[in-house]
Amino acid sequence: MIDIPNDSGVEIRMAEISSPKISSAINVSPSFSRLPDYGFRLRVPDVMDNPGTDGPDENDYESLPEASTFTTHMMAGAIAGIMEHCVMYPVDCVKTRMQALAPAPGTPHYRNVGNALKIIVQQEGLMRSFRGLPLVATGAGPSHALYFAIYEKMKTVLSIQPGNSHLANAAAGGVATVVHDAAMNPVDVIKQRLQMYRSPFTSAMACLRHVYRTEGVAALYRSYSTQLTMNIPFQSIHFVTYEWGQELLNPSRQYNPTTHVIAGGIAGATAAAVTTPLDVCKTLLNTQEACIVCEKQGVAIRGMRNAIRTIYIKKGLPGYFKGLQARVIFQIPATALSWSVYEFFKYSITRQRTST
Repeated sequence: MIDIPNDSGVEIRMAEISSPKISSAINVSPSFSRLPDYGFRLRVPDVMDNPGTDGPDENDYESLPEASTFTTHMMAGAIAGIMEHCVMYPVDCVKTRMQALAPAPGTPHYRNVGNALKIIVQQEGLMRSFRGLPLVATGAGPSHALYFAIYEKMKTVLSIQPGNSHLANAAAGGVATVVHDAAMNPVDVIKQRLQMYRSPFTSAMACLRHVYRTEGVAALYRSYSTQLTMNIPFQSIHFVTYEWGQELLNPSRQYNPTTHVIAGGIAGATAAAVTTPLDVCKTLLNTQEACIVCEKQGVAIRGMRNAIRTIYIKKGLPGYFKGLQARVIFQIPATALSWSVYEFFKYSITRQRTST
């Protein structure tokens, strides 16, 4: 900046490097502490002089570089998936048993989720409701890592314009489901056979060897098409409802645990209730209930159409809603927990990376 105070001469103002931190950081000699100011200023962020500030906005946890964001979503998704399945596993066991069309002789009558858990613990011990959990935890980590990372990536790719798009969310959820179910379907087959009343299998490996030896590898994917038929609409409804809930409760999209829990729980309950009939079909295809197969002269139940017909013959229309209560009760805390854990770790990992 040039000032001309009078006709006797020209005074050139000097710009000072006023911050000792900046001077020492760029190794400026004391003799250069005053430099000519040629009409421009370079503003250095206040964080240099104010170490108490955090630098980048700590709430902007969705603005990482692309590569970092994908790995962040994978790590947060893996932790969320393991937590969800481990915490809710006993309720999942109850759901599987309540969906049985022809329970084995002597199977207790389960009135509701609480009653079922009480009977299982009393008659079979506490650990019976956790049989198969290590296998599920092992599969849930990588499958949920891909699930969340692909969803976040596809949501961005498919959005025609910036902001939330319900169509893009639904499509992204469908793509993520295809990959997730490909990884988890064999795990579900083994898990549900271990969860059945009086299951003859003592471990996941024993069950896997039996299935491979008697039914072949194809048995591990017998319900895959049914699983996709159920889970693509389930996850599409789930993601759209969750994002819609975030729009209403948390439009700024900052990290807010309360809104993540509420939106996640509502999304899980809605999607679970709508897709219960398909879940009953999936359970039948996975478990191949012995009594049902015997009635069919040992012929395995294959395909969605066969499963739908079998359920209607055995139980009528109410059969399609067996385990509805258990499924909704399972999904409300499961999805609330999954989203809250996912958003927490996404926020924490992003904050750590932006601060380094």
